Amino acid sequence: LDIIGFGIIMPVLPAYLEELSGVSVSEAAIEGGWLFFVYAAMQFFFAPIIGGLSDRFGRRPVLLASVLTFSIDNLICAIAWSYPMLFIGRVLAGISGASYSTTSAFVADISNDENRSKNFGLLGIAFG
Repeated sequence: LDIIGFGIIMPVLPAYLEELSGVSVSEAAIEGGWLFFVYAAMQFFFAPIIGGLSDRFGRRPVLLASVLTFSIDNLICAIAWSYPMLFIGRVLAGISGASYSTTSAFVADISNDENRSKNFGLLGIAFG
């Protein structure tokens, strides 16, 4: 879900930002770059934290909290009436999107020697 949420907005983001903030397409592309930057930065900083939380509290609760946070982010992005509100939504999306390492650990936990490579291949396909 996190990867789909990242990729599905890419084609429409400049037009959406142009309509939302009233700037030109070139300025909207720069603002969109900042949105992608903050998303990636939040993933970078929160991946170890979410990984630690999943080690402490279990993979499933952390993944469910991540999906819940992602759905809240989608709601914020859907009703955003300003660029700062959209920016906050992308920060939340980046934090919830830092669950990729937890997902990998979950796949490792549920896999045995016979299906481990297949399961990680499916995870790679989902990411691609």
